[in-house]
Amino acid sequence: MENMAMNNDDSMNMKQSFYWGKDAIILFPNWPNHSVGMYILAVFVVFLLAILCELLSNQPPLKRGTNPVHGSIYKAGFYFFRIGFTYLVMLAVMSFNVGIFIAAIVGHTLGFFISKYRDIDQQAKGLIN
Repeated sequence: MENMAMNNDDSMNMKQSFYWGKDAIILFPNWPNHSVGMYILAVFVVFLLAILCELLSNQPPLKRGTNPVHGSIYKAGFYFFRIGFTYLVMLAVMSFNVGIFIAAIVGHTLGFFISKYRDIDQQAKGLIN
């Protein structure tokens, strides 16, 4: 009897294959809560998090003569946020929602494009060796 009660509970009804639709649980309980507007917001948040992951993966180089402690703290701070955003995107994709999956892939791709475009543009201008 307890198994039947658990199967009727929405929080225990997690999908185990890809599906379309706004009826998903993404990152937090009751979010997006079967609302189209909140689902669109969730897709947008995952998209932005994926872009940030890629932008933070290309840290600006440290200036010559930077104190090793300060440089390590600086790089660790970048790493902290990058890995945190990456895990949030991964957890969102684990909802198996196709819209969230596409938002993550497109966000990572756009973030990669932006960061590489900046690098190539700076190399072309002779700002980076």
